[in-house]
Amino acid sequence: MKKLILGLLVISLVLIAGCGGEKAKEDSRLKVGFVYIGPVGDAGWTYAHNEGRLAVDTMSVVEKTIFAENVKENAESERTIRQMADQGCDLIFTTSFGFMDYTLNVANAYPDKTFMHCSGYKTSENMSAYFGKMYQARYLAGIVAGKMTEKNLIGYVAPFPIPECTRLANAFYLGVKSVNPEAKMKIVFVNSWYDPAKEKEYTLSLIDAGCDLIAQHADSAAPQQAAEERGVWAIGYNTDMRDFAPTKNLTSTIWHWDVFYKDVVEKVYNKTWKSGNYWLGIETGIVGLAPFNSAVPQEVIKTVDAKKQEMIDGKLHVFAGPLSDNKGNVKVAEGTMMTDEELTQFDWFVEGIYTETIEK
Repeated sequence: MKKLILGLLVISLVLIAGCGGEKAKEDSRLKVGFVYIGPVGDAGWTYAHNEGRLAVDTMSVVEKTIFAENVKENAESERTIRQMADQGCDLIFTTSFGFMDYTLNVANAYPDKTFMHCSGYKTSENMSAYFGKMYQARYLAGIVAGKMTEKNLIGYVAPFPIPECTRLANAFYLGVKSVNPEAKMKIVFVNSWYDPAKEKEYTLSLIDAGCDLIAQHADSAAPQQAAEERGVWAIGYNTDMRDFAPTKNLTSTIWHWDVFYKDVVEKVYNKTWKSGNYWLGIETGIVGLAPFNSAVPQEVIKTVDAKKQEMIDGKLHVFAGPLSDNKGNVKVAEGTMMTDEELTQFDWFVEGIYTETIEK
């Protein structure tokens, strides 16, 4: 009887320990927060980030994810980030440049939590900056544009004249110029990350000015819709925008944030995460191109694929010299290339880009 009782006691202890282990494992799962500049239904920047969040939400090491949309780049963002920290988020992603200083303030106040800020450069012991080399995908899309324009005049709708937007516009045009040196590009700035009405209005202005192909850094699909209505080619951004311009969208430069987000979550959960400034290239899959319109010739697609492989192999550097600005000044000498630091401070446009205001 004593042996039986002892045996039952041992089994009970094992079961209790096992249940406790499972409970501890479950309790250690992460709660992850996301702070967005726009609405999750914008079909662009925020939608792409939210797709990454949905992928994170399926991970076994994640208890739940939460998000806040339409958050302004001011003190409101700091309040939102603090609320997420107070609600128990272990890891918080803030997804717009203007959130940088506010994210850092909260990171300093919550040293036991991890913060990831998109498109900025400031870091701390528990905060990293991150972005992807979208300029590589933009260059490839530019090759398509350079081959498809007939009037050699391309329109480009951008949010703000800041380094990120300048870098991507330049990369796109350098792709154009690599296959069509005669083509020029006009840029208009919406001065908003998300303003569908103005984005469409400015797109129509570019078309009225003679542009027969529209590219965008704008967050909504309004430029694609305007191009479809006017019958000119278009190249989208952030997500595959074919549904908004089913006959005129040639391709889109797209983000796959899940590639990075899931990796960060795993590292934070396993306590192997390290602070740094992460800038991932096209070889990781974080950036790329959406499927091509059937109107894009096969030889153009082959050129794009070959240039992508050259990027992956380190043979093609988008911002290698010689490069001059649109005022004729040599900015990058032959035999040299821009550093990552210089790319984050881009404040000039390459020769062949025009930024004057276009009137309707």
